[in-house]
Amino acid sequence: MRPPIARRRLLKYAAAALSVAAVPAAALAQTAVQRPPKPAVPDEFSVTTPVSIEVNARPLPSFDTRDRSRLRFGELEYRSGLILTSRFRGFGGLSGFRLDAKGERFISISDKGGWFTGRIVYKGREMTGLDDVEASPMLGPDGKPITSRGWFDTEALALDGSLVYVGLERVNQILRFDFAKGFTRAHGELIQLPLGVRKLPYNKGIEALVVVPKGLPLAGTLIAISERGLDAQGNITAFLIGKTLGLFSIRRTENFDASDAVLLPSGSLLLLERKFSWLGGIGIRIRRIALASIIPGAVIDGPSIFEADLGHEIDNMEGIDAHVTPEGETVLTLVSDDNFSMIQRNLLLQFTLVE
Repeated sequence: MRPPIARRRLLKYAAAALSVAAVPAAALAQTAVQRPPKPAVPDEFSVTTPVSIEVNARPLPSFDTRDRSRLRFGELEYRSGLILTSRFRGFGGLSGFRLDAKGERFISISDKGGWFTGRIVYKGREMTGLDDVEASPMLGPDGKPITSRGWFDTEALALDGSLVYVGLERVNQILRFDFAKGFTRAHGELIQLPLGVRKLPYNKGIEALVVVPKGLPLAGTLIAISERGLDAQGNITAFLIGKTLGLFSIRRTENFDASDAVLLPSGSLLLLERKFSWLGGIGIRIRRIALASIIPGAVIDGPSIFEADLGHEIDNMEGIDAHVTPEGETVLTLVSDDNFSMIQRNLLLQFTLVE
C-alpha cells in the first residue's frame, strides 16, 4: 500500500499549509548468467531487457536523531544505514528485499512492477554502497511487462530455491517465477489461491510472503499476510497456501498494519509493521511470533522487539530480511519505499538482533 507521505518534513509542510510519506543461493546464483548488451545510460525500464544502473549511497552514521551515540533499540543494535538515490527514473518504491546467505547479493522489487538485483558493498561490518545493480521489468505469462496488464503494486517477495513468489496487492494475485529460466527475464505464472485472498480490500491486500523451508513446522507452505484485510474481530487476515491450506489471523494492536515478514532459522517469524497518523506521524514495529503457533483458525500474537518513530531515521519501511554472519550474528536488513516522492527516501538499514 502507498500510505500518506509521512516524513517529518511533510508534517512541517502540512502545518504550514494549514496556517497560510536469507535468499537461497539457487536463486541468486543466476546473477552469473550471461545477459544481452544493455544501454549504457538508461533512464527507465527497457521493454524486456535488464539494464545496468548506478545507485548512489549516502551513509547514515546513527539511527536516533535525538541521541546519535545510541546504538541499542529494543532487541536490535544499529549497525549501519544508507540513503539510496539514482539517476535512473525507475529506481525507488522498494517493497520487498531478499538477501543471499552472506548478506551480499540481493533481489528486490519495486511497487511499479520492476526487479532490482545487485550486491551490497561492506567495509568491515558497515554497508558502504551498492554495486552491480540491474533493473528490469517484471514479465507476465505472455513475456510482456506486467504493467501492460495494469498490474503493479508488487509488494511482497519470497524465495524458495530458484522459485520466486511476488504478491500483487491491488489485484490480489501471486505470481511465481522460476529464476532458473532466465533470472529476472523469467515469465511469471499465476498460482491458485484461496478464495479469501481475492476478496481482500482494495490496496490492503497481500503485503508479506514467506516460504517455510524443510525442517520447520509448515515446511513447504507459503505464508501470505495481508496488510489490513481484517476479520470480524478486527485482526489481520493471513493465509496458508500449498502443502498446508487454511486461514489464520494476526492480532492487530495500536493501529499497526503488516508490512513484511522474515522467518529465522530458529523458527521465529519476525513481522514488520507500520502505522501513520497526521498527529503522530509514522511509526514502525517488529513483532516476534512463534512459527509453531501458526495453524489454521488460530489468532496469533507476539511481543514487540523493536519500535521506532520520526525521532529515528525511518521512512515508509516495507521490507525486512535476515542473514547470519560468519561470527554467528543475526543481521536484519530493512528497506523503505519512497513512493517515488521527492520528500521521502529509499533507506537501507541494518541491525544486529541481540537475543
